[in-house]
Amino acid sequence: MTKKSIVLIAVAVVLAAVYVAFFTDWFRQPQIQILPQIRPPQRNARTAPGDVAVYPVTFAFDKKYQFTEIKVVAFDDEKTNKFPHAVWHMISDSNSIPVKALVYGVSLRGMKPKIPRAQPEPLVPDVTYRLYLTAGNAKGDVKFRTHELVKPTPQ
Repeated sequence: MTKKSIVLIAVAVVLAAVYVAFFTDWFRQPQIQILPQIRPPQRNARTAPGDVAVYPVTFAFDKKYQFTEIKVVAFDDEKTNKFPHAVWHMISDSNSIPVKALVYGVSLRGMKPKIPRAQPEPLVPDVTYRLYLTAGNAKGDVKFRTHELVKPTPQ
């Protein structure tokens, strides 16, 4: 093998390494793609007395995930506190079912509240929240804003 061949092979190996490092996902942590959606409520949806009703928030994902942790915190609380209060925090107790979408506050089979018997807190209108998701080594987060439910006026 000539010196020129060795240099060309070395350059090809370096270029291949640069390509793999910068243009593939081989060395990146998997990212969960999350799409928050505000949906109209069901016809007979009820709210607790004293609570202001907000439109239900659903989250859609790019594929099915078996979540190990779901956490929702108020965005302003997160900016000012090192350990923000979670309004909804679920963890997997064994194997959660794979889901492609979820609704805020609805429990998933195979998941339980981090604090035993804790219920999800009602969302407050016009407040920004952040959802954190973990599914194995894949992680994702997204900000979403709630809106007060507007009831149609009878005509």
